Amino acid sequence: MSDKLKKPRYHVVVAMMSHETNTFSPVITDLARFSRGGSDKADNTPPSGEDAIATFSNTASCLGGYLKVCAENNARVSLPVAGDAAPSGPVENDAYEFMVAAILAAAQDCDALLLDLHGAMVTKTFDDGEGELLRRVRELRPSLPIAVALDMHANITELMVSNCSLIAGYQTYPHIDMDTTAERAARLLFRHLDGDYLPTMIWGNAPMLPHVMRQGTDDEPNKALQARVVDIESDGETLASLFTGFPHADIYDAGLSCVVVANNNLQRATQLREELLDQSWENREKFVYEIEPLATSLNRAKVAAEAAGDGPVVILDHYDNTASGGTMDTTEVLAAVLAAELTDVAVFGVFDPDCVAQMFAAGIGAEVTLDLGGKLPMPALVEQSKPLQVTGRVKLLSDGKFPATVAMARGLIMNMGNSAVLRLANDVDVVVISRHIEPFDPGCFRSMGIEPRSRRYVMLKSRVHYRVGFRDMAKQVIECAGVGVCTSDYSQLTFNKVRRPIFPLDVVEGVNAGRRQDY
Repeated sequence: MSDKLKKPRYHVVVAMMSHETNTFSPVITDLARFSRGGSDKADNTPPSGEDAIATFSNTASCLGGYLKVCAENNARVSLPVAGDAAPSGPVENDAYEFMVAAILAAAQDCDALLLDLHGAMVTKTFDDGEGELLRRVRELRPSLPIAVALDMHANITELMVSNCSLIAGYQTYPHIDMDTTAERAARLLFRHLDGDYLPTMIWGNAPMLPHVMRQGTDDEPNKALQARVVDIESDGETLASLFTGFPHADIYDAGLSCVVVANNNLQRATQLREELLDQSWENREKFVYEIEPLATSLNRAKVAAEAAGDGPVVILDHYDNTASGGTMDTTEVLAAVLAAELTDVAVFGVFDPDCVAQMFAAGIGAEVTLDLGGKLPMPALVEQSKPLQVTGRVKLLSDGKFPATVAMARGLIMNMGNSAVLRLANDVDVVVISRHIEPFDPGCFRSMGIEPRSRRYVMLKSRVHYRVGFRDMAKQVIECAGVGVCTSDYSQLTFNKVRRPIFPLDVVEGVNAGRRQDY
């Protein structure tokens, strides 16, 4: 009898409710923002059911990984919601309750639950959106096996850990292991269902807020830390996750943490937790990011462009990265690029639906004068951006959709909303978009008629994810400090809720100072 004709061994609910919340961001996170997974539903709700299964099957996503393992285990799958919103401000209560209700309804009648969460969701009511969801599921189904896949930037809490069976976190940043993270979690949960694995989970955190710009897994110290967790898992019996955390979520438990799951072996889990926390704390200074003045950075970019070698010089406007909750409409780095008279520049991108609408109305070839960007106030910051008045020609108009082809999100349709290319003086092409999207795939340019490899400069509103699609083509990468709510300068932010003392905001004495480790 073929596997398709066999009676399903288990009924498994698979669901996604993923959002990285920048509590300093003014960008509204409503339910429509969670429909970005590929849904074209008229009511702007997230995809669900067969629609979601078709969208995410065979993709480089957590849901893709979960669905793969469910198929391997001949499980019947229900997928009540696949909500995935680009990072932004706190999630609106109605959006959160919509997704939670869908998950709870499905969880009433199943053998296991596989959740694709982020780990840094803050709502208008709950600082720990994932922990509250898991608490409600556990209240409904006290013994239901629950596996959770989390982003490396998760801020782990006791509420999360105490209300699920096991947790697995990404081990790469940029995140190119989302599917395999879910596979790691799901395979052990199916072993648990079969009576072959008893997950024993423990966690802890260290009093430190690693800068996101120093969290890349191509760089030390995170390269060595993530190599160690991969080595730990080589026994096939252990899950190890080192979470660098998301510092722009001003909640009590923000910061670095780790979770270890062992097969009925609390002693081993505890030993490994201590090792990972100690190694992280010893390397805390290496997680501090040194900021360079913008003028100095652009001077280096000019020098780099004149040097021998192929490919563009990549200019990173990393204070305004939508993948960390940026508004994606601040103009200070772009203004400096124009003032410096850099030539042959491709820019991605500026979020400005109003300007996009004006360009659509004007049509291709028309000359337009626009007040570009700078339209979203940022109350959390003293320094505000302002619109940049520019005059240029409408070069291209698009619906903004293209297929992701790089390792991150491969197989999914990316959606920039209605988008346009504005050609400015000195051959500067600015992609203006109406939906937030992280520029990690060169398709964001190529779908707009721009080949980034052939440009002298490529300016990206990105922090680390750009490396997936652009690092290998870059002659050099220049990090530019501009303005934005994902600033790398912690002194620009006011932290009210994060536990104190915490490094580098404070002097922290002793390796165990402030550590939470006994659960």
